Amino acid sequence: MLFNSLEFAIFLPVVFILYWFVTGKNLKIQNLLIVLASYIFYGWWDWRFLSLIIFSTFIDYTVGRLLKTEENRLKRKALLWTSIIVNLGFLGVFKYYNFFLDSLYDLIPGIQSTIGFNTLEIILPVGISFYTFQTLSYTIDVYKGRLEPTKDIIAFSAFVCFFPQLVAGPIERATHLLPQFYKKRHFDYALAVNGLKQILWGLFKKIVIADNCAKYANLIFNDSANYNGSTLLLGALFFTFQIYGDFSGYSDIAIGTSRLFGFDLMKNFAFPYFSRDMAEFWRRWHISLSTWFRDYLYIPLGGSRGGLWMKIRNTFIIFLVSGFWHGANWTFLVWGALNAIYFLPLLLAKKNRHHLGNVAEDRNFPNIKEITSILTTFGLTVLAWIFFRAENISHAISYLSGVFSKSLFSSPEFMGKTGALTTLILIILFMLIEWIGREKEFAIEEIGNSWKRTTRYGFYYLIIITILIFGNFENNQFIYFQF
Repeated sequence: MLFNSLEFAIFLPVVFILYWFVTGKNLKIQNLLIVLASYIFYGWWDWRFLSLIIFSTFIDYTVGRLLKTEENRLKRKALLWTSIIVNLGFLGVFKYYNFFLDSLYDLIPGIQSTIGFNTLEIILPVGISFYTFQTLSYTIDVYKGRLEPTKDIIAFSAFVCFFPQLVAGPIERATHLLPQFYKKRHFDYALAVNGLKQILWGLFKKIVIADNCAKYANLIFNDSANYNGSTLLLGALFFTFQIYGDFSGYSDIAIGTSRLFGFDLMKNFAFPYFSRDMAEFWRRWHISLSTWFRDYLYIPLGGSRGGLWMKIRNTFIIFLVSGFWHGANWTFLVWGALNAIYFLPLLLAKKNRHHLGNVAEDRNFPNIKEITSILTTFGLTVLAWIFFRAENISHAISYLSGVFSKSLFSSPEFMGKTGALTTLILIILFMLIEWIGREKEFAIEEIGNSWKRTTRYGFYYLIIITILIFGNFENNQFIYFQF
């Protein structure tokens, strides 16, 4: 079920009413309703994949309970690895099996007839990378003694399948989200209003920015050989704002929806395109995944505590794994490696934590140095996104060759330039609002709070009208559903 669909517009109010007004504020029944609603939400795509979520839930719940009583070190490790193998095994089969097999056949011609394995005709379950990592966080934290294993199977099931963030995050930690299912929840009007504002802004990002950018990004990337350098650069810029509007828009809707039900989800984006270096960018982009890899992979590997070789090794491991998490394609690995190359000089020079605060904090405008740093970081990010969007490595290389050709200085030529110009104007207005609200949880969180009520509501209605006039209502899926 898509957030930007009529079905969800009906589904959400129905669940909201049942949750607050029919369950009698009984915690167990509320949690059970969340589980049932989440299964309906997920099963809307393909009910058969519900078996994966249910099986993963059962395995990790059982492992957690067994870890509670098991004191033998080897048996505890065996239980942990059971969870890891089952969860990553799902990913391996559904997401990476065909990739590894095809890569092997390309690497060693003729081996297919020897080993006899064929690729599988399977569909990637929506959101499998997200809920798999979420359940793994529970097992690992229980094993490490950071979290008491739960006895409440309903609360645990709700944690695993919580519908607002089930298919595209944020990837929640069990230590943060699971305890919220134990506590009695009361309707908070101010929290709900805040949630509705974040949902509105998320819908604007998705329907107005991302889906309009997608039209032109797809047009240019899908026929890149026939466009000049300036058009290709424009296509890369459109994709840059498409993926940000799409993914951060999903996170905004997920976080806002959770607030309607009395839950707090972690912030997943913190205005990343205002970053002054690549280290800051990765502290602000897909925060739930970046911190997951930091805590469960990078730090256990030794982090940045070791010598030069260990720092280089760990940096490349974390970025390559992050790239591979996104999809079974060499383009994602190159994208990850490129970001590692961007990040490594900052780490080695011990400048990776220079920009921990907001840019131009307590000021309306950035200075020249900040503008230069932002534009440089943004330019590097745009180049990396070309690999992320390209169909394969050769496509990415040919695309980049086209960008850095003499035709870069010619006028863009493609169908629909008038609509593209409108989209560019909307992007500028969007980024202006993001700049104004960059020190808040989301851009419009406090914009208008000091205005008169009529003016404030006029601002919200203006956003709604903009969505209705300029929005793309073709029920486009979110990009990260494929991951």
